[in-house]
Amino acid sequence: MTNSFTHGYVLLIGVGECVYSEWSLPVTVKDMQALQSLLRDSNLCGYLQDENHIRLLQDADATGSGILQGLYWLQKQAAADEEATVVVYYSGHGWWEESTGKYYLIPHDINPFDIPNSALSAEAFTEALQQIPAQRLLVIIDSCHAAGMTTAKDKQAGIKLPPGLVQKSLPEKVIAQLKQGKGRAVFSSSRGEEQSWVRPDKTMSIYTYHLMEALQGVGNHSGETVVKLSQLMHYLGKTVPQSAQQLCQAQQTPFFDMASEDFAVALLRGGKGLPADAKEAVAAEAAENIAKVVAGGDAITNSGNQSVTQPGSRTINIGQARDVQISDRS
Repeated sequence: MTNSFTHGYVLLIGVGECVYSEWSLPVTVKDMQALQSLLRDSNLCGYLQDENHIRLLQDADATGSGILQGLYWLQKQAAADEEATVVVYYSGHGWWEESTGKYYLIPHDINPFDIPNSALSAEAFTEALQQIPAQRLLVIIDSCHAAGMTTAKDKQAGIKLPPGLVQKSLPEKVIAQLKQGKGRAVFSSSRGEEQSWVRPDKTMSIYTYHLMEALQGVGNHSGETVVKLSQLMHYLGKTVPQSAQQLCQAQQTPFFDMASEDFAVALLRGGKGLPADAKEAVAAEAAENIAKVVAGGDAITNSGNQSVTQPGSRTINIGQARDVQISDRS
């Protein structure tokens, strides 16, 4: 019997191509597809490989209504499984309207001349999330992209926005609304006016690259068999700012907020966990896996084949999450 994160459900949203082509962001689809390959590998994260557990929305499917329908699908899955752990991942543009204070996610079918009626408002997104009855729900928003730019000289370039709109990461007010309810955690790829940068090889965003490393246990300790929120927070909080500075000469600081106990979001190496004294080998293997899935192949599958059931949760120890920018509401 193969390893499985039995009660895991994930909706991956990469807007990618927009009807208004000047706002297209192909790297978001690359991020999502690479992340899917990692999650569904039974020797790595262990999510079940079917549409009852993992769904993708990309390009023409990532419309405003399509995203809401995807969240409704998660609502039904969680209602039928009281042990459900739900992950929602969004990669795309996120813009703030100065006059109203409203925040919008920009879907495939955006109308540049009518943002309020064609974008997906944070209010609608939040309302749909609040209908998901899962006891463990992680929302990851990788927004405010730097339009694929990777060098310091390009920092002032970028897409032209309609009047009154500002390219901005997920505001803390919106994060506070998203995390309302039991067992909620919200991760944002950057803070304030910061942007989410793309790696120099343009294969994926810096944030998602390090998220994929963390899901493979690069930030874990020997003997651990699952990847938990606290480990993601610690690793992303340390590596994303370092890479943004080294690769792009820019500042990017992830933000985390949660109203939850710590909980597992994936198996670690198919439930086998990390061998003793293998940190360097694990990091090298994780980088090789990412390179393979980005190229459209499969990750390395050399773990064992024991059956693993999804573990429960425990109270988070913030002391383990050093170097993390985290809200004082956590």
